[in-house]
Amino acid sequence: MSTGDLLSEACLNMDHRKNLKWWLHFLFLALLFGVSSGEVRYVLPEEMQRGSVIGNVARDLGLKVSELNARRARVVAEGTSQLCELDAASGNLLISQRIDREELCAQASVCILQYQLLLEDPLKAFSLVLDIADINDNSPVFPAGEITLDLVESTVLGRRFPLESAHDPDLGTNSIREYKLSPNDHFTLEMSTQINGNAYLELVLKKPLDREAQAEHVLKINGIDGGNPVRSGTASIHVRVLDANDNVPVFSQRVYKAYVPENSPIGTLISTLNATDLDEGVYGEITYSFSHLSDKIGGVIEINPMSGEVRVAGPIDFEEASTHELDVQAKDGGGQASHCKLIIDIIDVNDNKPVIEIKSASAKVAEDSRPGTMVALMNVYDMDTGSSGHVTCTIADDVPFKIVSEVKNYYMLVTDGLLDREFQPEYNITVTATDAGSPSLSTVKVLTIVVTDVNDNPPTFTHSEYNANLLENQPVGTFVMKVKAEDIDDGPNAKTLYQISRDTSSDVSSFLTINSATGELFTSRLFDYEQTVYFQIKLTAQDGGSPPLSTTCTVNVFIKDQNDNTPVVLYPVQTSGFIAEDMVPVEAPRGYLVTKVVAVDSDSGHNAWLSYRIIKATQPNLFMVGLHSGEIRTVRAFMEDDESKQSIVVLVTDNGPESLSATATVSIVIGDGLPVLNELFEFSDESQDSDNLTLYLIIALIAVSSLLILLITGVFYFKLCRQSYVYRSTTASLPVFPTAYCPPSFADFSHCGTLLKDDRYDPFLTTGSWRGDFRFSSNTDTDTLKQRSAAYQKNTLRRTSTDRASLKVRSGGPHPCYVVT
Repeated sequence: MSTGDLLSEACLNMDHRKNLKWWLHFLFLALLFGVSSGEVRYVLPEEMQRGSVIGNVARDLGLKVSELNARRARVVAEGTSQLCELDAASGNLLISQRIDREELCAQASVCILQYQLLLEDPLKAFSLVLDIADINDNSPVFPAGEITLDLVESTVLGRRFPLESAHDPDLGTNSIREYKLSPNDHFTLEMSTQINGNAYLELVLKKPLDREAQAEHVLKINGIDGGNPVRSGTASIHVRVLDANDNVPVFSQRVYKAYVPENSPIGTLISTLNATDLDEGVYGEITYSFSHLSDKIGGVIEINPMSGEVRVAGPIDFEEASTHELDVQAKDGGGQASHCKLIIDIIDVNDNKPVIEIKSASAKVAEDSRPGTMVALMNVYDMDTGSSGHVTCTIADDVPFKIVSEVKNYYMLVTDGLLDREFQPEYNITVTATDAGSPSLSTVKVLTIVVTDVNDNPPTFTHSEYNANLLENQPVGTFVMKVKAEDIDDGPNAKTLYQISRDTSSDVSSFLTINSATGELFTSRLFDYEQTVYFQIKLTAQDGGSPPLSTTCTVNVFIKDQNDNTPVVLYPVQTSGFIAEDMVPVEAPRGYLVTKVVAVDSDSGHNAWLSYRIIKATQPNLFMVGLHSGEIRTVRAFMEDDESKQSIVVLVTDNGPESLSATATVSIVIGDGLPVLNELFEFSDESQDSDNLTLYLIIALIAVSSLLILLITGVFYFKLCRQSYVYRSTTASLPVFPTAYCPPSFADFSHCGTLLKDDRYDPFLTTGSWRGDFRFSSNTDTDTLKQRSAAYQKNTLRRTSTDRASLKVRSGGPHPCYVVT
């Protein structure tokens, strides 16, 4: 065995030991990863089988496996295809597609793949870095399977002939390590190093050629890499021995270097190569050609075979490849050839707009979200390099959102203020990504964010207080009114339910019912104006939020009177079997006041306006009754043939739409010896009044207006003289109707008989009511009216015929009261 073979075997053994050491080191690195600022780095070899486990990201990131499914975890790629996937059940990161380092990163020294692990609810991103290690999966390949050399037989010994090197896309020890030439007597193989560090292969002539002895030489050349196992590629060298062509073309430079901007137009001159040949004629004519062009560069760069000009033939993209290294051959007409290297560096220009990829977005955000809540995660990058690849991401300043970046090339859209759906329910966020190139390029993407509602607004009634009028005696279920509350929230938070407030007393709350959906109020009982004139109820409007919000309003219900009460005769008391007798002097002149029919009506207003009319009398045209006062007066003087006992039936009628009436029977005794009181005399001609009813009604209206003024004056007077006892009357000796005849809450207007309800006073009238006296006494139980009326008849006005001469008019018992005249 030769010394070279021993050295080769020793080197091979050393290579095996180095490879074993490298794999052990690789396996150690594959088990190690770094977690820094949410980043995990895995080192893995290329060409792993699908389904192979890269690592357990749940364990490495300190996450629970149950979180992965619950938070919809997924792995997304950053500018590359999806080559791995997440097994959420185990937390393992698996190979999902074939990973070929040479296809992904060409011959770059470092092949890094960037991925993101996204978790939602809440949204969070972790960076996953895959460092793809090279394995010896490619054999060296020569550009041509057969290399043809034409050499003249006069070629001097030691002449070097450059050969095209084999190409191995693997890196490091997996790339080409050595070349071997098949055993022969004339040629040997030598390697030299180029400027860029690549091996440069040359065939060296070591023994003179003799065309006559051997016209052709066939050699085999092997390119061997340093992988384990070793891979090799073979090419044939066919050397033809020619007659003397003593000179070969010589390039002015062994290595040419040129620069060209990407996207240069077709035809742009890149470089001009120059080779010279000292021979003349056909042997001195040189043609230029590329020894080997890859598929990617074949249609991009071309060379003029005659002039050596290298020009752009297709689109040049810096992002495809930043450098191209080409082998150029110059060949003369005699077949002599020489080679040089052309290195073309592509100059990057800002021709790529930034890319905005939405990795995760929440189309909705609650209006009560705190500032800093993540709404969307975006991957923003630029394929350009340098300043042209530096990207800034911005949004408008007039929106309550901002852009935050915690991981390189990843931007989070987060809330930057309080949201209010009622003010703005939707935002169209314009995201602008701008690079730092000159001129700069930008990309715009619009994100639509819908603000979802929370229950932050209570219902609001259109009025804080409502007034409703309700006629008494209406059937149960009568519609009263409808209230309306509005809620500016949305969906269930705006659904309003109505109910009677708990602040309303239990008695009043039972008066009405409410439709909880529409706010319509209905009666739940019969109302009597004489019992209830007014009541107040509070309503609550509550929305359907959680927790619910509510507001209240007040409804004032006023009961309107109906003419549902018949007039009640207070005097004379009408009892079965007994009627009080009123006495009148036989000398009484015309217009003398005999007595007064006192009647009341529990209704109010016009319904309580009473009128009196005689419908039956013992002797017609002897007495008359005041239409509205109820006063019975003489029409003429008495005559001897008039009966001493007279009976009159008076009809009392109210003023309702459908009037109600009652009758009073008045018994009058004409007595001798009774004094004629001047206070009881007043000439009145009712016949004239009745002749002109219109005039009388006008007078009555004036009287009612005057009474209103008098009542107001009396109220002020009462307030000023609350502790005083006032009584003014020129008829102090006249009989006063006792409280037993006056039910509570009645007032009488002079000459009209209208009784209005007043909760503060209980009024009654004296027989001298034509002077307009009002007496207000304390409340009296009206239920005892009939029980006391008989006693009153016996103790007040009833006199036997033997005592008529000494008849005295008695006033009622002492009773504190206020009197307004």
